[in-house]
Amino acid sequence: MDKSYKAVLFGNGTMGNRHRIFFEKSGVRFLKIFDLDDLEKDGTIRSPLLDEFISNEKIDFAVIASPAISHYPYAKLCLERKISVFVEKPLATSGECTQELVDLARRYHVTLFVAQSECFNPVFLNFRKHFMTELKSLNAGLRGAADSVETPVRLEFRREHRYSARCRDVNVALDLMVHDLSLCLSMFRYEDLKVSSFMLSKDNDRAQMRIDVVKGEFIGTSLHFIVDRNSDNDMRTISVEYAHATGCPASNYSVSLARYDENGEVLHVSDSLENEHKFFLRLMAGACAEWGYRAAQCAADAVKLATMPQI
Repeated sequence: MDKSYKAVLFGNGTMGNRHRIFFEKSGVRFLKIFDLDDLEKDGTIRSPLLDEFISNEKIDFAVIASPAISHYPYAKLCLERKISVFVEKPLATSGECTQELVDLARRYHVTLFVAQSECFNPVFLNFRKHFMTELKSLNAGLRGAADSVETPVRLEFRREHRYSARCRDVNVALDLMVHDLSLCLSMFRYEDLKVSSFMLSKDNDRAQMRIDVVKGEFIGTSLHFIVDRNSDNDMRTISVEYAHATGCPASNYSVSLARYDENGEVLHVSDSLENEHKFFLRLMAGACAEWGYRAAQCAADAVKLATMPQI
């Protein structure tokens, strides 16, 4: 990294600490860490302390890894002062707030980056490359051979893990499903999608959603999302199922996005975290600006889907 950045950190818990360690190794200097001692009883940081520090210091970017309900006010505070933001998922807890943050980043020409590391998972990136090539080839064959222009493919995203006390301030759709919704939105256009069903359990720990591609090149593709954060299993998979139609691949398949230890516990894919940090620093250096805005918009659209009324 050619430039030495100055940053501020909101939240020094599990993810905040991981982000801080990586950025410090990359030469970033944290001027202030706002954590539990700086919080009011309602979970917000003491306003006078925060306003004074943010307004008076020269800060290049903020890392926001505090509870989800605080992402929006902290991100807005920084973006309005033309400070770039690296924020943990979800970007905010409502679609309206996420869109406001994306619009602020564009207005002030600063970086807004949502740390959804699964989007940088090399296993997913390899899957997406081959699957989209496969899908386009299948779609072209069907259009040339039959009256139907629908792509007969079912894609299932399943994400389960055992109970954890972390991230309990939001429901499972905002906690886990946003990961897979973002993966989906990196393959299909938000404008081409329609949510057909969405069910959230009463305890907010399980959810299912079906989205259909109703317009565009991949019309007819169905996307299924299953999440559970109080499961007996740890699982992160994408499964592909083809209908019996001329030109379809011979077999269905499933891909695991996670690595596991000898006890079957999910291990963090270190490349995923490293890749997202490297991409953020590239954005800070002025590279891939339009890609950065599109990625932030996908994160905002994922929250819009995760917070829609149940059907």
